[in-house]
Amino acid sequence: MLNTWLTKQLGLEIPIIGAPMGGRAGGLLAGEVSRAGGLGMLGAARYTTPEWVAAEAAIARRVGGSFGVGLMSWALDDDDALLTAALAEKPALVSLSFGDPAPYVDRAKDAGALVVSQVSTVDDMAVAEAAGVDAVVAQGTEAGGHTGRIATLTLLQEVLEATRLPVLAAGGIATGRGLAAVLAAGAHGAFVGTALLASPETTGPEYAIGRLLAARSTDTVYTDVFDKARHQPWPEQWFGRAIVNNLSDKFHGAGASEDEIADVYDPADPDSGVVYAGQAAGLVTVSRPVFEVVKNIARDAEKQLSRVCGM
Repeated sequence: MLNTWLTKQLGLEIPIIGAPMGGRAGGLLAGEVSRAGGLGMLGAARYTTPEWVAAEAAIARRVGGSFGVGLMSWALDDDDALLTAALAEKPALVSLSFGDPAPYVDRAKDAGALVVSQVSTVDDMAVAEAAGVDAVVAQGTEAGGHTGRIATLTLLQEVLEATRLPVLAAGGIATGRGLAAVLAAGAHGAFVGTALLASPETTGPEYAIGRLLAARSTDTVYTDVFDKARHQPWPEQWFGRAIVNNLSDKFHGAGASEDEIADVYDPADPDSGVVYAGQAAGLVTVSRPVFEVVKNIARDAEKQLSRVCGM
């Protein structure tokens, strides 16, 4: 029941992609998703380096074989060195999101990669479709990190109605029930992110796992505060979803300047730093290895779909 266009195209056992989470998804996490039968992705954020891409790709390849790389199109418009570095590692999948992927799609395809783009509106989908991507990912506002403003299920339905491209789903998918729901709706797979953030294979600040485990689904905020704090020039179309803390409580919606926020930001302090996570935070209650998380989601999704088909 978990055999889809995605699994056939990439030779996967299960239709799960490890979300390319900047600062959190390195080679070990990506490799473990692939080892479990899905496909893990490296999160090549704007502040990473070509050397980081090469080093983490080597880890992902050693642990799980194939892997993907997620890149931000708006950042590539200023400097495409990360794309060059990513394609040199021969990824199975390249995600070109948050901006027009058109200048980069052919390069990725020529390197042998399947190309997808995460979209947060139907208009975004039309841009990605015109660029020639192989599939789109309907990313709802429940997602952790940078995302749009439309809920996953609503956006997924809109995108499925508007395109003949294969569609994946992202945002709030953290259990087998969630994966089964989007597959039943017509998606060919799912990006999973927040569900993996309490796993020991993630990178990032030491306090991040504890903060996630303590958070409820109501403990996130959709804001540009953390971008301003780190002088990250994200387009206003996409804010980031993170776990609330003192910094967001003080500055979200307060109209403070970037310099005012940056003066208070401290990445080593959980109350003044940032932990990006989605609304599925309340479903993450224990720290478990990535391999176990992915296998459990797949197993439970198959049970749910079997139950529905048997009714």
